[in-house]
Amino acid sequence: MAHTRGAFRQTWTAVRAVLVFTIALGVLYPALITLAAQAMPAQSSGSLVRVDGEVVGSSLIGQSFTDDEGNALPEWFQSRPSAAGAGYDGAASSGSNYGPTSADLLAAIADHTAAVAALEGVSEDEIPADAYTASASGLDPHISEAYALLQVDRVAEARGLDATAVRELVESKVEGRDLGYLGEPRVNVLELNIALAEMDK
Repeated sequence: MAHTRGAFRQTWTAVRAVLVFTIALGVLYPALITLAAQAMPAQSSGSLVRVDGEVVGSSLIGQSFTDDEGNALPEWFQSRPSAAGAGYDGAASSGSNYGPTSADLLAAIADHTAAVAALEGVSEDEIPADAYTASASGLDPHISEAYALLQVDRVAEARGLDATAVRELVESKVEGRDLGYLGEPRVNVLELNIALAEMDK
């Protein structure tokens, strides 16, 4: 009899624990997170970027500005390379996972460096590292200020714009270090290209 009562108590304790955790973690916590998300609708919806009401991308995920064959469109600022799937694939976020001695990585860097040098009309030693290396996620929407400025003359010429005005546009889009000391100054390529299109109207 005592054994039966002990088993009942243990069962009832387990049932109560399941009920409490189900309510706390299955109902209250999701409700709290949902309410918190309503206070930040842009972030909770994927930080979507719209132009004239149409979604053109996300401020958190990079994208290519190339033609159907993968060639850089000279009238747009170019993003850094991506190793995520076929490029900026959110479902395949990753770096290349190649080590520094990988022949494949070295070949890819050489190819990217040569392509950027040819596109921008500069020597290879003038090219910043983010122009020929992918980020760890493969989805980084930012490039360095140096890489953005490297592209100014080519973009200005392709659009028939004054290079000084395009350079000032780039400088106005530079985001500083997080908390004043984390990371490096950077430029969101999608937001820069949207501002460029507005400038060119």
